[in-house]
Amino acid sequence: MMAARIEADWRDSLPTPRGRVAFDAPLGAATWFRVGGEAAYLLRPQDADDLAAFMQAVPPELPVTIIGAASNLIIRDGGIPGIVVKLARGFSEIAIEPDGVIAGAAALDMTIAETAAAAGLAGLEFLSGIPGSLGGAVAMNAGAYGSEIRDVLDWAEIIGRDGTIARYTAADLALSYRHASLPPGGIVVRARLIGRGDQPEAIAARMADIRTNREASQPIRARTGGSTFRNPEGHKAWQLIDQAGCRGMVIGDAQVSEKHCNFLINRGAATAADLEALGDAVRARVLAETGIALLWEIKRIGVAQGGPS
Repeated sequence: MMAARIEADWRDSLPTPRGRVAFDAPLGAATWFRVGGEAAYLLRPQDADDLAAFMQAVPPELPVTIIGAASNLIIRDGGIPGIVVKLARGFSEIAIEPDGVIAGAAALDMTIAETAAAAGLAGLEFLSGIPGSLGGAVAMNAGAYGSEIRDVLDWAEIIGRDGTIARYTAADLALSYRHASLPPGGIVVRARLIGRGDQPEAIAARMADIRTNREASQPIRARTGGSTFRNPEGHKAWQLIDQAGCRGMVIGDAQVSEKHCNFLINRGAATAADLEALGDAVRARVLAETGIALLWEIKRIGVAQGGPS
């Protein structure tokens, strides 16, 4: 039985959504690392109105965790207590406008970039180099290849912890390096990104360059996530990790990538504990070698195996 379990009276008091609900639902297979425990209560809402109505009725003391594509995420082996909301099919629509794109939070960054390119909208090519979905990209101001979300975000619609839906501009969210100031408990459900006109062939060529660069420099075919650590001011995380002698370092079945040492890899049988311990060991070595403290970019959520509920 999973330690992080919702008590029966909480389960009974929760509203009945139009979307799908599962109890004690395995999550590991849905993450890019292929590790992690169960969700005590997993909700896949049908759409934003369904999620908003559900959130209005959720007891305030019950924790709520949001996951999307789970590309930049380590779910700990003991699972996630409370409610896990996974945004999926009802949040993946992409609509093209003359000067931008409106997309649901579950739309994959790559798909948004490809859709915009086909419509002759430039400026979103960098999304093709970011694993994951739009909701997570907004929530962490994701970026790659010289651009980031704050460069193109017009507005984002966010459901608050109380179930209210409000629209926030990029300025409202105070976007900074790998950070957005979302309202407490806020869930990004939709966003509008600004583009500019260009020839589809020219946009496609730039995206092809990004794809070629990414395939040559990152372990994209391994069980991995995005960049493990943020780049410290004035430094590249991978260079600091390499300087500290961590390239190829192993704990359990988790390994620092030989190809790009700011990526961790599950070689097949790693646990979330292996990956997190390896990341912390890398941080310790880099700090001892360089005096620089690396900050995690990958989110780590849930409880350790055998930990408190």
